[in-house]
Amino acid sequence: MPIFEYNCLECEKDFEMLLYGGSEDIRCPYCGKDKVKKILSTFSSKSGDRFTSSSGGNCSSCSTRSPSACSTCR
Repeated sequence: MPIFEYNCLECEKDFEMLLYGGSEDIRCPYCGKDKVKKILSTFSSKSGDRFTSSSGGNCSSCSTRSPSACSTCR
């Protein structure tokens, strides 16, 4: 079950939505409007003591110990 990120074109707030099936009616949880657009989201994974980000940043410090330690990639 993927989690998608959206931006409401009415109230301009970002939100996440867990989708269980195919096409669902996506509405903004803040204003209830259905004028939303899917936005690109990133993720990170950990293998051993290394973090890898899907954002593909050029900073090497965020792929070593902790991505939150890097002020450049936040």
